[in-house]
Amino acid sequence: MQAFKSIIVVSTFLIINPVLAQNSYNYPPTEKQNISDAYFGTTISDPYRWLEDDKSTKTEAWVKAQNVCTQKYLSQISQRDKIKARLTELWNFNKQSTPFKKGNLFFCYKNNGLQNQSVFFIKKTIKDEGQILLDPNTLSTDGTVSLSGVEISKNGKTLAYGISKAGSDWVEIHFKDITTKKDLPDTLKWVKFSGMSWKGNGIYYSRYDAPTASALSQKNTFHKVYYHQLGTTQDRDILVYEDKQNADYNFGANVTDDENYLALYISQTTSGNKLLLKDLTKQNSPFITIADDFENENTIIDNVGSTFYMRTNYNAPKYKLVQFTIDIPERVSWKTILSQTNNLLEGVRLSNKKIIANYLQDVTSKLMCYSLGGAFEKEIKLPGLCKLNAFNTDYTYNFATYSIAQFNAPEQIYYLDCKTWQSKLIFKPTTKFDSDNYTTERLFFSSKDGTKIPLFITHKKGLVLSENTPAFVYGYGGFNISITPGFGIDKAVFLEAGGIYCVINMRGGGEYGEDWHKAGTKCKKQNVFDDFIAGCEFLVSKKYTSYGKIAIHGRSNGGLLIGAVMTQRPDICKVALPTVGVLDMLRFHLFTIGRAWSVDYGNSENKEEFDCLVKYSPLHNVAKNRYPATMVLTGDHDDRVVPAHSFKFAAALQEKNESQNPMLIRIDVNAGHGAGKPTAKQIDEFGDMWSFVFYHLKMEL
Repeated sequence: MQAFKSIIVVSTFLIINPVLAQNSYNYPPTEKQNISDAYFGTTISDPYRWLEDDKSTKTEAWVKAQNVCTQKYLSQISQRDKIKARLTELWNFNKQSTPFKKGNLFFCYKNNGLQNQSVFFIKKTIKDEGQILLDPNTLSTDGTVSLSGVEISKNGKTLAYGISKAGSDWVEIHFKDITTKKDLPDTLKWVKFSGMSWKGNGIYYSRYDAPTASALSQKNTFHKVYYHQLGTTQDRDILVYEDKQNADYNFGANVTDDENYLALYISQTTSGNKLLLKDLTKQNSPFITIADDFENENTIIDNVGSTFYMRTNYNAPKYKLVQFTIDIPERVSWKTILSQTNNLLEGVRLSNKKIIANYLQDVTSKLMCYSLGGAFEKEIKLPGLCKLNAFNTDYTYNFATYSIAQFNAPEQIYYLDCKTWQSKLIFKPTTKFDSDNYTTERLFFSSKDGTKIPLFITHKKGLVLSENTPAFVYGYGGFNISITPGFGIDKAVFLEAGGIYCVINMRGGGEYGEDWHKAGTKCKKQNVFDDFIAGCEFLVSKKYTSYGKIAIHGRSNGGLLIGAVMTQRPDICKVALPTVGVLDMLRFHLFTIGRAWSVDYGNSENKEEFDCLVKYSPLHNVAKNRYPATMVLTGDHDDRVVPAHSFKFAAALQEKNESQNPMLIRIDVNAGHGAGKPTAKQIDEFGDMWSFVFYHLKMEL
């Protein structure tokens, strides 16, 4: 059954809340229009829909006026300059990504501290300092052009790299000769949600046709896979795969390390994928189906000749490793190499003819070594409550490089000898944040329905927690994504000032596998909000903090979390920071890639799912109430979660809030969803965010 929708425009008028007129915030007046939609007999008003038009001069003027209002408020916070100065000091430390080998060379990213974008380096050995291969800081004057991915040809001679402008998901692919360090003339446009996978003297990649309307908000349909041969123009690229019957399908193409096979991943949403394989050694060979539905996640790990190793959650919600051959690919022939355990099998690599598997055990990493047949050999010890991040190796390599992340220390890089299985620390950044003076503990609490939920708390060693302790509580809870230990240098200012940084691992994420994920999706989404609320209540019940000392924060799907929590329980915190959030749950599927989120959220065009969505949609649950001090954060070039979500939500809060707390929106101009944001913009954004938090939680730096 489809929803019947009628849009009625009767008149327009300006709204100024009389309560707000009595205070000093002076919000810009926001025009309201009498627009409504009918969903299965229920009429839903949408008075701020005109803010969805990102190209209109009226929306542009509203953005400017709101930013003036917000900056005027923030400029009166006395600690703002001090906070930004300390953030700049803390940010200024050497950073490096985990090196990887291609051909006879090593590659990694480096940042000397305050560079807007990290620089891509080439190294002859893993120990040498290396030379600059590509510096994205030279591609723009303000640092808003970023690298969105790199891929080195198998012979190590050519670099393919994507660039993104102003944080957009749209990418241009360029090529560089590694020996001469000169750019090649090839340019590939309108690339989105794509890898770059080398085969011979060219790459497989995915793109859309050029948009006919707004590139930042137009719905993305009919993804296609192409092969580009170096030295040719894009119009001569070979169409490898498309589906004219399914506009919403997305495709990812990946060539195996031996360049003999092409794996094609087909997705319709953010969960589950079909999987096809093609033998590239045979001319005009067909695609062979490995998985023919979207019910499970299936990822080729590696191959040894025609034998493939695949991580899958088919009949294994916490994942297993299976083996099959290209000649007999059907599920009935899959041989289980690593069975599902009580822990989440998060990643697998083959190295030195062994299987290296990393597991999540209560949201912290464990690293194990097995024979190719699946026999356990040993555990590779990792330090404390940490998360294994990058793990770079190859089936034939006798070494690996990996990094570990913790809440209280920046990422560190290790070299693993895959003959002795001994690890050696090869990179540890030097910071002005004294990590040794801080500690992280993992706790568990019961949610509303009794489900046990993990909670990480980081704070100064010896800090005596009480009702007066400021707490910053972060959550995500969606899309099978695990929120694991990781260091955010911006959090250091909060920790230094005596705050506790708390991360709640709600259902909807991937921390305990697919069952945990599904328990927080569609009409079970309320579980996510209940988990977060219960986490805040737990902190207060333990006298670690109090409601008047809590700030809550989440990004993207986490922005939805904060929007839902603050509208359901405005008393749960003193400060709310919904950032680049999905806040209009009835129309998210109409923009860019939003329709792919329906697997987690449901869709308002389905009656049962509409009935669930409308109950928690933040925009549609803003009522006259006393809301916490709120700063909505977004970017005007966000083409993942379009900024209209935040625009409309902020306008509704400004209209209906009955407390004396500010309802502000900070709109980062020439910025997107977050990826590739230059250092200067990050420091500016976090400086404003922490200034807002410090002021309302009555903290001193």
